[in-house]
Amino acid sequence: MDTQRLILFFIFAFSVFLLLDAWQRDQQPAPAVAPAKPGAQEGAKPPQPAGPPTPGEKLAATQGAVPPATPRVTPQGALVTVETDYLVAEVDTHGGDLRRLELKHHRDTLDRKKRFVLFERGPDHVYAAQAGLIGGNLPNHRTVFTLERTAYDLPDGADQVEVGLVAPMVDGVVVRKVFRFHRASYLIDVGFEIANRGSAALQPFAYFQLLRDGKPPAGDSAMVPTYTGAAIYTDKEKFQKIAFSDLDKGKTQFPQNSQDGWIAMLQHYFFSAWLPAGDTPREFYAKRLEENLYTVGIIVPVESAAPGATTKVYMPLYAGPQEQDKLAKLAPGLDLTVDYGWLTVIAVPLFWVLAWLHHWVGNWGVAIIALTVIIKLLFYPLSAASYRSMAKMRVLAPKLQKLKEQHGDDRQRLQQAMMELYKTEKINPLGGCMPIVVQIPVFIALYWVLLASVELRHAPFVLWIDDLAAPDPYFVLPILMGATMIVQTWLSPEPPDPVQAKVMKIMPVVFSIFFFFFAAGLVLYWLVNNILSIAQQWQITRALERAGLGASRKA
Repeated sequence: MDTQRLILFFIFAFSVFLLLDAWQRDQQPAPAVAPAKPGAQEGAKPPQPAGPPTPGEKLAATQGAVPPATPRVTPQGALVTVETDYLVAEVDTHGGDLRRLELKHHRDTLDRKKRFVLFERGPDHVYAAQAGLIGGNLPNHRTVFTLERTAYDLPDGADQVEVGLVAPMVDGVVVRKVFRFHRASYLIDVGFEIANRGSAALQPFAYFQLLRDGKPPAGDSAMVPTYTGAAIYTDKEKFQKIAFSDLDKGKTQFPQNSQDGWIAMLQHYFFSAWLPAGDTPREFYAKRLEENLYTVGIIVPVESAAPGATTKVYMPLYAGPQEQDKLAKLAPGLDLTVDYGWLTVIAVPLFWVLAWLHHWVGNWGVAIIALTVIIKLLFYPLSAASYRSMAKMRVLAPKLQKLKEQHGDDRQRLQQAMMELYKTEKINPLGGCMPIVVQIPVFIALYWVLLASVELRHAPFVLWIDDLAAPDPYFVLPILMGATMIVQTWLSPEPPDPVQAKVMKIMPVVFSIFFFFFAAGLVLYWLVNNILSIAQQWQITRALERAGLGASRKA
C-alpha cells in the first residue's frame, strides 16, 4: 500500500469520524442506574410527608402528584408582557406559563429582520416553562391566575423587574406566582410566595418543568446534524443526555434523586435549564406526554407553613444562548451544554484560543484564519515529515510507473518490486501517515468548535459572508477549497493504480459539493489550511529536488 492510498484512506476515515461523532452525540445512552422504588412509579399514591425531606431523603414519592400535562394547544388566558434589555417575554394567566420568549440580541435563523424566539406555544411549535405546587388544592400549571398588571418594563437604573400573578384563594391559602427578570441577564427567577391563612399547617412541594415538542430548530441541517433533546447534570453522574427517542421507548435511566445538579432542554446554540441553588434535595423527571411532546423537570421541597405563617420557594431559569464564557459561572457543569462530545478536552482549549484571538482582531473570520495558522505552526514538524515522504514518493513516480510497465498485471511481483525500490531509496511509504493520524483528533475537535459556538452565529467576515455559521450563499469558499485540493493533487505523487488516480481527480469535486452545506467558518478553516499545506508541500518538494532527488537526476 503506497502513501497516496493511505492518504485517501485517512481522508475517508476522517469523514467517518465526523459521522460517528455526530451519531454518538445524538444517541449516547445514559448510564444505567438502580430502578426507583415502587412508590416512585407514576400514578402511585404517595404518602404525605410530615415535614420537609432531609438531605439525602428520596423525593420520588412526589412525582406521581405532578398534575397531568395540558393538551398541546391550550386555551389562552390573558397575557402579560415583560421587556428588559435582553428579553421580551409573555406570561399566560392560564397556568402562569412562560409561553413566549424573544431574545433581543439574537436574530431569527431564517429571517434576520426578526428576533430569535426560544419559547413559543402554538399549533406548530410547543416550547414553554411551567411551574406549580404539589399538595392539597395548591395552584399548578392548570390554574387560572389573576394579573396584577398587564405590562412590565425594566425601569432605567433598576437591576430587576418583578411580575406577580395571584391564584384564587382555596382553604385560606393565598399563593402569588412571581417572575423576576434581571438586567443584562438571561436568568429568570420563578417562584411562589405562599401565605397560609387557613387552620391547618402546609407542607407543599414545588415542581418546575420544561415542555417541548421534538421538532428540531428552524434551519437545522440534515447534512450537519446537531442535538435537540433533554440533558441532566449531577456531580456524581456528570453530564448525560436524555434523548426524545429514549423517552419514546420508555427509557428513563438517569439520576432521579440528588443533592445537586440541573436539568435542561438543548438545541443548536440555545438552551433552557432549571438551576436549583445549594444542596436542596431534588428529584428529576422526564416523560413523554403524547406523540412528539415531552417534559422534563425538578421537584423540590418547600419549607412548611404553620397557620398564619408564610413560606416561599424560588428556582432560577436560564433561557438563552450557549455563551461559553458565562455558563460555568451560573452552575457547575452548565458549560457542558456546549457539547463537543468525546473531544471536549481538545475542543475547549481551541475555543478559548479562538475567543482570545477574536478579542484582539475583532473579527471571527480573521480569528479563524489566525487559529489555523497557529495550529499549522504547532504541527509543522509532523506535517513536514508527511510532506517530505510524499515529495520523495512523487520524485520516484517515474520509476514506479516503469515497474508497473515491466510487471503488467502481476500485482504480487509489482508490490515486491516497489518494496525493493523503497528499500533502495531509503523511503518509508508509511512515513507520511502517522502525522495525519495525530492531527485527526484536532481537526475533528476544531470542526465541533466552529459548528457549536453560538458566538459565530450571524458573525460577519468580509463582503458577502455575513454569517460564518451558515453556508456560503454563493459557494465561493467551497469552490476555492476544491481548487486548492486540485493543486494538492498536482503536488502529490500520482498513484500507479489507474483507479486510485481517477479517485484523486474526482475528490476535489466531491469535497467541494460536500462542503456546499457546511458553515462558512468551517470551509474557511479548510481553505486556509489547504493553502498553507500547499505552500509547505511546494517548499519541501522544491528543496528535495534542489538536493538532487528530482526525477530527472534519478532517471
